[in-house]
This record gives sequence, structure tokens and C-alpha cells, in this order.
Amino acid sequence: MADQETDTGAAPSRVDEALEEAREQAAEMEDRWRRTAAELDNFRKRVARESGQQRDTERALVAASWLPVVDNLELALEHADAGDEAILEGIRAVRDQALAVLSGLGYPQADDSGKPFDPALHEAVGTTPSPEVPAGTIVHVVRPRYGDGKRVLRPAGVVVAAEEG
Repeated sequence: MADQETDTGAAPSRVDEALEEAREQAAEMEDRWRRTAAELDNFRKRVARESGQQRDTERALVAASWLPVVDNLELALEHADAGDEAILEGIRAVRDQALAVLSGLGYPQADDSGKPFDPALHEAVGTTPSPEVPAGTIVHVVRPRYGDGKRVLRPAGVVVAAEEG
């Protein structure tokens, strides 16, 4: 009988030890979980802050690229009384600068005249019979397309040749 008492007395202490060890592991896991959750929260905040800063930087670069265009508009307005040719020359210079800015941003003006109509790049604003070119060919660009084909800022508004009939 003495052996049974020893066995039953030892069993609760092993169970207590195992229970205490499990509680310690649970507390450690909860601590790790809380730290990981805090790290994730800090990471999200940092990414949001950095992406906001990057967006602001990009906006400033784009805005700065338009400053020479505005400068030339100011010059054209200052010389408005110089005569029609000077005004036209100033307007052409501003247009050329604006096109250069768009091209530098990755959206060059495309010349789609004479090309086959592509609904991904063109918006048909009209059709016209044209015996000189095959049906589906762009015969007139009403509004130019800006982009390189992969990235289109605006599709071209075009008049497309239709079959005579």
C-alpha cells in the first residue's frame, strides 16, 4: 500500500508540473503573438507613410515638369501685342513643350493616321466611305492618342474608313 501512496502522490506533482509548463508556453506564445501583431501594425503604418511620401514626391515631379510650359504661356501673353505671328510662335512653343512633358512621363502623342482601327487604342467617332483605303483603316484623327500602346492615357478619337455601299 505504501507504493500506491507514493505513486498517487507523485502523479499529481507531475501533472502540476506539466500544467505549469503548458501555462508558461501559452504565456510565451501569447507574448510572441502580441509582439508580432505590434510589428505588423508598425509595418502597415510605415508602408502607408512611405507610400504617401512617394506619392507626394511623384506629384511634385510631375507638377515641376509643367513649370516651363506655364513660363512660356506667360511669355506668350506678355508678347500678345507683338503681332499675330509672335503669338502663334509662342503657342506652338507651349504646345511642343507640353507634348515633350507628356512624352517624358511615358505618354507620347501617337500618330494613328492610316493605321488599322484597334478598339484598345482608338475610339471611333465616325465612319466615312473611302475607296482609297481598306475598310477599318483610320482616315482622320479627331483627337490624338497619348501613350505607348501598353499604357494609354487617352485613346485616339478617329474616323474610320467604311465599306462603300
